[in-house]
Amino acid sequence: MEISKKIQQLRTIINEHNYHYYVLDDPKISDDKYDILMRELQELESNYPELITIDSPTQRVGAEPLSIFTEIIHTIPMLSLNNAFSEQEVHDFAKRLQENLSTEAIEYIAEPKLDGLAISLRYENGILVTGATRGNGYQGENVTQNVKTIKNIPLRLRGKYPTILEVRGEVFMPKARFLKLNKQQEVKGEKLFANPRNAAAGSLRQLDANITATRHLMFYSYAIGTVSEINLPNTHSEILQQLQQWGLPIAKQNQVLTGINECLQYYRQILSQRDALPFEIDGVVYKVNNIEQQEILGFISKAPRWAIAHKFLAQEALTKLLAIKVQVGRTGAITPVAKLEPVNVGGVTVSHATLHNQDEINRKDIRANDTVIVRRAGDVIPEVVKVLVEKRSPDSKPFILPNKCPACDSEVIRVRGEAVARCTGGLICPAQRQQALQHFVSRQAMDIDGLGKQLIAQLVTNNLINNPADIYYLTHKQLAGLERMGDKSADNVMFAIEKSKNTTFARFLYALGIREVGESTANILADQFNNLDELKNATENKLKGIMGIGPVAAKNIVNFFQQPNNIEIIERLRTAGLNWPVSSLKNEQVLAGKTFVLTGILLQMTRNEAKANLQKLGAKVSSNISKKTDYLVAGEKAGSKLKKARNLGIKILKEADFIDIIK
Repeated sequence: MEISKKIQQLRTIINEHNYHYYVLDDPKISDDKYDILMRELQELESNYPELITIDSPTQRVGAEPLSIFTEIIHTIPMLSLNNAFSEQEVHDFAKRLQENLSTEAIEYIAEPKLDGLAISLRYENGILVTGATRGNGYQGENVTQNVKTIKNIPLRLRGKYPTILEVRGEVFMPKARFLKLNKQQEVKGEKLFANPRNAAAGSLRQLDANITATRHLMFYSYAIGTVSEINLPNTHSEILQQLQQWGLPIAKQNQVLTGINECLQYYRQILSQRDALPFEIDGVVYKVNNIEQQEILGFISKAPRWAIAHKFLAQEALTKLLAIKVQVGRTGAITPVAKLEPVNVGGVTVSHATLHNQDEINRKDIRANDTVIVRRAGDVIPEVVKVLVEKRSPDSKPFILPNKCPACDSEVIRVRGEAVARCTGGLICPAQRQQALQHFVSRQAMDIDGLGKQLIAQLVTNNLINNPADIYYLTHKQLAGLERMGDKSADNVMFAIEKSKNTTFARFLYALGIREVGESTANILADQFNNLDELKNATENKLKGIMGIGPVAAKNIVNFFQQPNNIEIIERLRTAGLNWPVSSLKNEQVLAGKTFVLTGILLQMTRNEAKANLQKLGAKVSSNISKKTDYLVAGEKAGSKLKKARNLGIKILKEADFIDIIK
């Protein structure tokens, strides 16, 4: 048999087995036999790489890690749902529908409300081309590479499908996989995920799709967005069945019901099955089943009139608050946490609860040794919702957050207008250390290739680096002696460290991790100040007078440079040889006052490099097209922004034209 036909035959067979396994929950062959088919396909594609296609079952992992997520505009907004917490609210919802439709006979489809992350999938000519998060409902993050690692999301549709099909659904992590993941995190000494939704969201937003692939996420469809060239069924339930025929999974717990009383019965039934379900849910959703009736009812604000989420009631218990401890987060946030006498809340033993911040403690008047009510609302991290003041000891004293960081003894400040207090220790605070180091070496900062998360963790664990300056005093011997390192790897890292010494003032400022100083602010500061000493001595008033620097950023910058430990580390960095050319940008702001938008794939530089080049020349770089946009830079595969720019009459630059401008 011709090789290309053999490969196509294997893909067809494997896709069919994937459909039966993941969509119909009706596997036709054993895992061993499936693995044999997959290995045969992988071997053939390895020998004939020119025959690999993007929709092959083998192409679920392997893309290069991203530096940042780009955005995707939703052609049809991804709206949220209004909530109901009582049966009376559900009856009120049904009554409004009956009045608007002038009928009492309404058919509903009821679905479990999955506790995960809303996703939009776009298929063109049957091939999965993009996956995007809900975001703000109008634009989300492009997580296509990660979506492709989810095994029950088809890379190619089945049967007769429309040219364009947008599918909405929920990405979630099954309970069993969540428990296994947290055990792995615990063994590695890494942060545990609070719940499956938190784990799913964190897993889907990994910049490296290979990590997402190890998390074994799942997906269920629950709606459609943009569709072309096909007549869809006239009920929501039939549309879901059509999606299943095209190869997309749906929840088997979905039911078509008549009248709101059947919906409430469904709610009670699902609630009784909740603990036995393989995935977390936080309620059920009722939708008017008839599409024509949905269109008549329309929308209010950011939610449809024809659907509502009936949420499960919060789960509460009474216990003793033994003590209030303080934790330091990766960004220096000082968070009070209640240590509780262990209590069972909804089948889970709870021994700690978040207290959020000082304002929340004051509002609820929470103190050590209080008797409190603890709630797990929607299965999130437990919180203290009420104090039984009548049970309080007469010698009880109010709790006040410390003014010194418990991890590094640096000053704790709270910026006016913010609820969270923060440690000002920055680079020297051990609680912030690893995250600060990862930020320092990142591509947009010092760009030290090879010094990734795992290697930094090893260096910190072995007490070889405690702050960014230590990186430049590492030796070849120290690096080569680490796990999974050798002479060649150590050479590569040492070369990358040495190379990073020649940088720019803006990159250096961004790398320091000063709160509120992102890439854009770092570029503004580098443009406004001739040298680091001038910036170190700048006052809040001077900083606030610079366009683009707000009062919060100004205060954080001043506080950072007032910490002796931060100054010491900066001096060690300069002594190690870090340097940058003296900026002459004040005389080169040829694009000042111009707004650019970047879209598509640039071939001669990354999106971040293009953005940096524009900002150096004084341009503003926006993520959204508007009438105020002066230029759209359109790379390969430019999408909806290109069309919008044409409609608005905005000047469009091809990559070659753009390169000419920045040169």
